[in-house]
Amino acid sequence: MSAGPESTHVSSLGMDDSLHQQVLASFPLCDMTEEDLTQNPQFCKLLVTLAQHVDQTGLTVSLKTELDKMFLFQAEQKLQSQRRHWLRSESLHRGLQEMIQDHCVRKHHTTVPPDQTMFFETMEKCLLVAQCVRRLDPSSTTNQDQPSVLGLNAQQVMELMPSEKNVQRMKQSLPRELEKHLKKKCLNLLSYYQPEWENESEGLKNSKLSHLSVQLDKEKKRAESLKETCRENAVLLQRQTQLYLSELTKCIQLLQSLILDHRLKIQTDLDRKKLDYFEGKCELVLQKIKAEMVEIQLDTYTPDSISAHRKIREKLESELKACQVEKQSVDLKLASFEILGKEFETLAEEYCRLRQEIEMKNWALKEFTQYKDK
Repeated sequence: MSAGPESTHVSSLGMDDSLHQQVLASFPLCDMTEEDLTQNPQFCKLLVTLAQHVDQTGLTVSLKTELDKMFLFQAEQKLQSQRRHWLRSESLHRGLQEMIQDHCVRKHHTTVPPDQTMFFETMEKCLLVAQCVRRLDPSSTTNQDQPSVLGLNAQQVMELMPSEKNVQRMKQSLPRELEKHLKKKCLNLLSYYQPEWENESEGLKNSKLSHLSVQLDKEKKRAESLKETCRENAVLLQRQTQLYLSELTKCIQLLQSLILDHRLKIQTDLDRKKLDYFEGKCELVLQKIKAEMVEIQLDTYTPDSISAHRKIREKLESELKACQVEKQSVDLKLASFEILGKEFETLAEEYCRLRQEIEMKNWALKEFTQYKDK
């Protein structure tokens, strides 16, 4: 009888321990213990209800969502700012390198003034020194104790900079030259984008150049829209192709079932039609053979020869009938003679032999008589 309350107490105690662990895990920043929660069960229930609306830091769900959005927006803004800064620096660096390359190409084809040669040489040296210093100068992400390249440091490389006078002249002319180079690139881009504008005036080109970025942005959006449309059309085409293939497979299966169900009936009708066709063809061939035979006979025999052959045939047929009658009578006589036995057969053979000798002697006598008369 005492086992029931004890088991109930043990199970409730286990449930309370689990609940206390969940509350302590939901509010790690609060200085609470399981003993505090055991002594204040109502406060424990309040914390359980509150845990459904706040996170571990004590912020509400809505506030946490807004803060996450705000932090994400700030991070995105910072990323965009860093990206613009990097793109500005990278485009400027590439523009300067292109200017140096153009100068090297132009120097081999035409004569370049000395001041321009000095300007580009100074700029090239400055770029090379700056690049080397950047490689030698460790940033915050590198180890300060790593060995330097070839035992050099940034200060030693800076000594290779051109003279301060040449650097100042280069810096004074750099904006103008860079602007000229960028304007030339933009005009080339404009001529490539719209070749018919190449023969326009300088002012009109500058006016259209100011709107080129907007037009390129529109073209980019249009191209992205067309690409998305093409992607959607490709997906739609793939789905329609799959649907078409599935429907085609169903049609093929239906045709196969129809062929299997009606093959015997169709084959019987077809065989009967083929039989009728071959019978008609055979009849036609026989008639043609008969016609050819008649034609051959007409070409071979004249009417007189045909009548003569007919008479000969009639005579031969009458003689054949007479011989058949004679044969039947002889057969009857032979049958009657066979009844007499082997003795009569011996006499018949002797009779036949004597008859043959008589015929031979008559023939010899006849021949001898004819020869004697001659």
